[in-house]
Amino acid sequence: MFAKAIISTAAFLLCGPAYAEPLASDPERAKKIEAVLRRIKLPEGFAIALYALAPNARSLAVGPEGRAIFVGTDEKRIYVLTPGGERAASVDVLAAQMKFVMPHGLCFSKDGTLFVVERNRVSSFAEAETKWRELGEGNARVIVARGQLIPPAEQSPFHSTRMCRVGPDDKLYVSLGQPHNVTPRGKLAAYDEIGMGGMIRMNQDGSRREVFARGVRNSVGMDFNPADGTLWFTDNQVDSMGDDTPPGEINRAPKAGLHFGFPWYGGGHVRTREYARDEPPADVVFPEVEEAAHAADLGMIFYTGGMFPPSYRGGIFSAQHGSWDRAMPIGARVMFTKIGADGRGGVSEPFAEGWNVNEPRYLGRPVDVAQLPDGSLLVTDDQNGAVYRVSYGKR
Repeated sequence: MFAKAIISTAAFLLCGPAYAEPLASDPERAKKIEAVLRRIKLPEGFAIALYALAPNARSLAVGPEGRAIFVGTDEKRIYVLTPGGERAASVDVLAAQMKFVMPHGLCFSKDGTLFVVERNRVSSFAEAETKWRELGEGNARVIVARGQLIPPAEQSPFHSTRMCRVGPDDKLYVSLGQPHNVTPRGKLAAYDEIGMGGMIRMNQDGSRREVFARGVRNSVGMDFNPADGTLWFTDNQVDSMGDDTPPGEINRAPKAGLHFGFPWYGGGHVRTREYARDEPPADVVFPEVEEAAHAADLGMIFYTGGMFPPSYRGGIFSAQHGSWDRAMPIGARVMFTKIGADGRGGVSEPFAEGWNVNEPRYLGRPVDVAQLPDGSLLVTDDQNGAVYRVSYGKR
């Protein structure tokens, strides 16, 4: 997406690197957000509540032991939430003295190492979940040096929010959006070589980097299906092709070396104008699930918890950030996608909605989802600078 909601975070920010009692830090703002949450429609038995205030909250990474929740942004901060039941007990800033640049990609390895993928650097922090209060520049292990994730000349404010996951193979997977609506022909070969407009993977020390997938415009969400270890990812599709085309995508990548069609395809089976007369790559993989056009499908997870009814187990929760390239907005909701017994995708349906009031504005814009150890679901909202918790049954 070439545009994002611009909001003032000044009302949220307090002096110093940390603040306790996250809802009490701005009670008036919390009340306004809670009023919006009363509008949100969920399936019967579910409830949504404000979990914490965190300016520009976007990506989520829950520690393996559930003792700390890390919140990435596309600005300069990473927040740490201390779990506290129905709401976070505190909100702090991780390594406040460090100079992060869009620390959006956050993910954990099995041993509790936190990986931080910035716009153009990758670093890691060992034992981050338990020792985050002590971490600083000296504790960061640089995996990919600044300016070496992508060529510095290709840095752009567009499509620079990275996501990451550690796969079943213990390799680090990173999404690399390309900085154009439709990639110019003169850039294709260079981007393919380094994996821009695709997914890369590497060892956890940064060695043996390789391109895992190509033909991806701008993925800002991925997860591995725990049932079979297959990588799935969302993809934001080409703008300015009409209100209702092309579709958004949830893709499935069972192996390395696949091509997902961009820029020959703008989304789904819809060809781009720029490449309409060109022969697309052989064996293009089309989306496993097509989503509404311009809804901006971002963060996603496979649900493995025990709190929600059994019908949700093994399915995908995903966040739709909402459209800007459309006469009337669509999205700004959390979706659920069932996965069949064969491991293939089904139809997505709204799970939490009500932030879209059918006007050229939103009451909130979901970005990412994550699961807590108790089986509840966290949702970030960068417009409101908030993290929500969705629970089921008695609270």
